[in-house]
Amino acid sequence: MSLWWTLVPVFCLAAGGAWWALGALARGWRVYETSLKEDARVQLDEFFLFLDPAHLWAALTVAGLAVGILLAWIAGQWWLGPAAVALALPMPRLALRRFRTRRARRFDEQLPELVQALAGALRAGSGLQPALRHIVSRSPAPLSQEFGLLLREQRMGLGFQEALAHLRTRMPTEACGLVVSALGVAAQSGGGLSDTLEGIAQTLRARHHWQGRVRALTAQGRLQSWVMAGLPLAMIAILHRLEPEAMALLWTTVPGWMVLSAVLALEVLGIVLIQRIMAIDL
Repeated sequence: MSLWWTLVPVFCLAAGGAWWALGALARGWRVYETSLKEDARVQLDEFFLFLDPAHLWAALTVAGLAVGILLAWIAGQWWLGPAAVALALPMPRLALRRFRTRRARRFDEQLPELVQALAGALRAGSGLQPALRHIVSRSPAPLSQEFGLLLREQRMGLGFQEALAHLRTRMPTEACGLVVSALGVAAQSGGGLSDTLEGIAQTLRARHHWQGRVRALTAQGRLQSWVMAGLPLAMIAILHRLEPEAMALLWTTVPGWMVLSAVLALEVLGIVLIQRIMAIDL
């Protein structure tokens, strides 16, 4: 009888702790959902992709659960499902950041052509804004999207300098800052800046050329980071195929899970360090 009276408080504490943990997990999940929807809404609008964040969240939730269940079913270990879902949580933000970086790089690649064409139009006697409207209408995305939004803001009554400041906020790159400064000076002084704009276009082309060379020279190092990170995983798969009984200790014991966690953490750390070493800005 005394044993039961001893176990009752333990069970009550365990139940209370489990209830508190589930509540904290639910609150954290709601906070993550709200922040991800807001980030997706803002960044997708910047990318001119007008999608409903609620639909995107539903699709990501279904995809994450499907991957977790499939992985747990294939491996025969239930804990791999929640682990896969936990690892997938930062993936949407990383994908948005990657997409934003690639879009900004493509925008910078298109800027020299716009500046060169604008310099030619100013040299021919055209006004800044009419020439900008004509060039933007024939430019590819994302340059046409960003400068088209600038022109639409002007038509809505916003000043040219303020529209340029908004463009600089949306595209916080060094090349965009240089072009925005040049266009601001051109708008205030009228014309006669064709030589300056041509010099800016040549500078942007040279900068883009050297950035391409740097990326080409560091491509081997970036690829090496992924190859070196993939080798331990490949060895684990091969050894599991050759010695399944010995390797089963990694999947079925707590020390094995700790070893796998340490391997995964070191893999991610190695990839991040090598990528940062190879990231050379000009």
